[in-house]
Amino acid sequence: MAFAKKGLLELILRFRGQGEGQENAPSEAADALDYHFIAELKKTSLSPSLDANYQFLKQLFDDCSDVVIREFQIDEAVPALLVLVDGLVNSELVNQAMKTLMVLGDDETDIERILGNILPVSQTQVTDNFGDLLQGVLSGDTCLIVENNTKAILMGMRGPEKRAVAPPDTESVVRGPKEGFVENLRTNTSLIRRRLKTPRLKMKSMTVGRESNTSLVIVYLDDLAMPSMVEEVVKRIQRIDIDGILESGYIEELIQDDAYSPFPQIQNTERPDVVTSGLLAGRVAILIDGTPFALLVPFVFVQILQASEDYYERYQVATLLRWLRYLFLFLSLTTPALYVAITTFHQDLLPTTLMLSVAAAREAIPFPAFVEALIMEITFEALREAGVRLPKAVGSAVSILGALVIGQAAVQAGIVSAPMVIVVSITGIASFTIPRFNGAIAVRMLRFPVLFGGALFGLYGIFICMMIMIGHLANLRSFGVPYLSPIGPLSMGDLKDVAVRAPLWKMIERPAFLPVQDTQRMDAEMVSHISQDGGMSGDDILHKFKSSEEEDN
Repeated sequence: MAFAKKGLLELILRFRGQGEGQENAPSEAADALDYHFIAELKKTSLSPSLDANYQFLKQLFDDCSDVVIREFQIDEAVPALLVLVDGLVNSELVNQAMKTLMVLGDDETDIERILGNILPVSQTQVTDNFGDLLQGVLSGDTCLIVENNTKAILMGMRGPEKRAVAPPDTESVVRGPKEGFVENLRTNTSLIRRRLKTPRLKMKSMTVGRESNTSLVIVYLDDLAMPSMVEEVVKRIQRIDIDGILESGYIEELIQDDAYSPFPQIQNTERPDVVTSGLLAGRVAILIDGTPFALLVPFVFVQILQASEDYYERYQVATLLRWLRYLFLFLSLTTPALYVAITTFHQDLLPTTLMLSVAAAREAIPFPAFVEALIMEITFEALREAGVRLPKAVGSAVSILGALVIGQAAVQAGIVSAPMVIVVSITGIASFTIPRFNGAIAVRMLRFPVLFGGALFGLYGIFICMMIMIGHLANLRSFGVPYLSPIGPLSMGDLKDVAVRAPLWKMIERPAFLPVQDTQRMDAEMVSHISQDGGMSGDDILHKFKSSEEEDN
């Protein structure tokens, strides 16, 4: 146990009154205490003595210059404490509360009376332990402690400093909502609540991280999400024992099923509409304070190629775009490997004219096709990474112009051939069409093993790599759901939202591969009316309009 943490535990013991007259008892007892001192603080009640509480808080927040512990008197007779973190609270609200408290009578110092009749704050909470007090203050609440009271009031006076809601950077759409999550947890929960105005929308709060005490919320619809799924999410998060959570990626990596797989088993998104859609499908969302990225479970492979815009455009357009994404996924994974395999082992598969053209282009190249492809792929990935890390104003220009300039210079210098530049360009463009960024990264990583397979064994090597990859995908699970669902195991009814994007009125039921309590998402009678009648025709509308005019006359 670290010295600082042990000192905190000994401080807690001394405040509880243990070890009096026994010099070594606090140290020995501290070794037996819970390693999480927050848990021990929650077992430590406030003292009726304000001075004892003050001394304990001063030692607890020793060398914390941003923590303000202010002593004042109510009606110039009753001592009280105000505890807050400078920079996390709204100064105007704090000053207003101070003015109200200082003019109270000495008969109005009971905590319950102050809470019910005096303080003009809507978000208040009463606590009787230092654990809740500490978490509240460090989260931006203001704490009030009054002499001869064993309870304290946490007042919601958090400062308004936060980033405004803006379009998400990573999931832009042509048609659809332009709102994205921000770093403030309550702003994010409100964005979901505005879209699902139902008491069935449940939000379960938790805290993770021994030092960071990061707040998170598990969101689900209790009439759709299976209780076992919600319990599994809660259980996995409760098992997390780490010093701090700085981003949702920490949670994602610590609760996923297979930690060694390159494929994402948990969806992350900046879009409230994507989270809402997932909740309506019976999935469970996790929102973490301090990050705009929410998590959705379970997550399957086909959802890597599904975009939120698919459901905002007409189904014919969405279906065509999905077919293109499947094609580009294959091209992004195999195009360099296919080029190397065919030019090295299977030249007879090319038409004679094309084969002669490729051979002429490669005549002066000093490297074999595999090394040539490796050089260009690494260069392209370096340019892409540079474009991401540089400021936005120059990042895109560097990645595009850099690829053009370096590609042209490499061809003129005889380092690589023109066909290889074309192949790598097609591969890069194809990878940009994958909607999920974490899925696109997995494809970019696996492109290199497939390239090695094609260079060693030709088309047979590519086939072997693909079979190994499919076998790995078939063994993956995401919170108990097979990763290749609804293709393996096959669910014919769910293919209408996989191979194609069927009309909305055809998708009466929720996906069968997701465990839900209510499978029907649409009224069957309404759907039959749409599919058979399609509503009133233009002639029917005109006839009805004329009839109403005649009745009026």
